[in-house]
Amino acid sequence: MNLRFAVIPGLGAAALVSFALMNATTVGAHENASKPEFYTTKVKPIFDANCARCHGGTNHRGGLNIDTRAGLLKGGHDGPVVVPGDPTNSLLIKLIRHEGPTDDPGPMPPNKPQISDTDIAVVTQWVKAGAVMPQ
Repeated sequence: MNLRFAVIPGLGAAALVSFALMNATTVGAHENASKPEFYTTKVKPIFDANCARCHGGTNHRGGLNIDTRAGLLKGGHDGPVVVPGDPTNSLLIKLIRHEGPTDDPGPMPPNKPQISDTDIAVVTQWVKAGAVMPQ
């Protein structure tokens, strides 16, 4: 991966490093998002940290099971949450961006701050690449 830096007057070293790391993550997401390993190493940890408590394992709040691709495609009480290849029409992306309905289902995760822009970018790239998961 090639990273290029420009010297910007007044931009501290910590901000520059933070900016570089954020862009490296996004670039990496774009390069590998169509591989099952991308889900395992990048997306699943985001789901585990933010979604699994309510929508994983034996918990399927709202009828949604995020543990399998079939579960995401079937969706919950509000229908499919992922449209492979189309993050704009994927309810999951709208909800994690806090751009979906404010009532039911509300912004995800509920009663917590929005997940990071970097994590949203990773999930968005994964959906855009077809929402590929291991068998």
